[in-house]
Amino acid sequence: MILLKNILHGATRTDILINDEGRIGRIGPITEEIPGAEIVDGSRLAVIPGLVNMHTHAAMILLRGIHEDLTLYDWLNNIWKIEAKLDREFIYWSTKAACLEMIRSGTTTFNDQYWFCPHARQAALEMGVRPVVSFIFLDSHNPELARKQREACQRLYERTLDWGPESQFAISIHSVYTVCKENIVWANQFALDHGLKVHLHLSETKVENEDCRRAHGGLSPTEYFEQLGIWGPHVIAAHCLHLSDEDVRILGEHRVNCVHNIHSNLKLASGYRFRYNELRNAGVNVCIGTDGASSANDMDMLAHMKTAAIMQKAWRSDPLAMPLQELLDCATAHGAKALGIDSGVIREGSWADLVLLDLDNSYFLSPGSVTANLIYAAGSRAVSSVLVRGKWVMREGVIPQEAEILASARKVLSQI
Repeated sequence: MILLKNILHGATRTDILINDEGRIGRIGPITEEIPGAEIVDGSRLAVIPGLVNMHTHAAMILLRGIHEDLTLYDWLNNIWKIEAKLDREFIYWSTKAACLEMIRSGTTTFNDQYWFCPHARQAALEMGVRPVVSFIFLDSHNPELARKQREACQRLYERTLDWGPESQFAISIHSVYTVCKENIVWANQFALDHGLKVHLHLSETKVENEDCRRAHGGLSPTEYFEQLGIWGPHVIAAHCLHLSDEDVRILGEHRVNCVHNIHSNLKLASGYRFRYNELRNAGVNVCIGTDGASSANDMDMLAHMKTAAIMQKAWRSDPLAMPLQELLDCATAHGAKALGIDSGVIREGSWADLVLLDLDNSYFLSPGSVTANLIYAAGSRAVSSVLVRGKWVMREGVIPQEAEILASARKVLSQI
């Protein structure tokens, strides 16, 4: 058990007891002795829920910076050549390196889409982070490859049946332009039959939309996927940048989870007018993700949250756009809701996925709210300690075996 004493939660100092199951047992003044509890002095700390990074390609962190100043399709064509060389060991150590960055910036759960997913899962679990990993359908409209991927997905799923609740297996449909109709339909039905989430890219660029309309009788990617019966609350759609009013209506009607990836969209010049207000009002569950570090260059959710908010305010000419509590919810509770996990909030009974913030610095001297000073000023520099399921994954800035992870990551990178 862990007892956080006198810690700032919202606007109030309180005590938080974490039980042996890794859940929040009590919130409120605790005056009696708790036998066996580790007591943490929270008088200079604040606590927020662990962040949920809803769209990552975590192992791409070792590919950071190697292809810059390119459009999405040029960037993809270069990256895919390198990815052909990757192996299980590369994925394992690079995912560990990605977890270092995610932990330091307060991420406790990430929704990943990348190769050799059992090895990414193993790496994340060893780091103490909660991963959602997926089998990726990306067949380039090749019928034989499409058939082999269906068979491979079935085999991999059988291997995941003994996975515990600390991780999830999902299905990824890469995009409308890389997956054939038969596999889109099959993969979605497979997910529905087995209670799995579906993770895909949607309307990331104008070119994607234009190509889809030419190929599918004038339908946008959102409309095409609706025609195929894909949409539902089990679907997590990344980017969702170039959406019409009809697209927004469809996504809201089906209660789809849409992920905003602001840094990747800006850096690849895909666009910046993410329709947050419209999606929220339509009933979409809006989340936030970093995308991969080879396109967005970092996996710091707090940095992406700041940019997401100020870009909404700027392009809408509205300082009231994306207010702080909604922003924090998009990065925490909404992601947990999309994944169906009891996290993303600080309440009795939920998992103790918590981020402890060091308030003893210049960023929090003012009487402004902790959330404002964290997101708009301090950022990840304020993250002191992180707990996942009630276990320390970082304690006062120290992550176990960090030096070994960095050395091994350098080694596997040198081999490709």
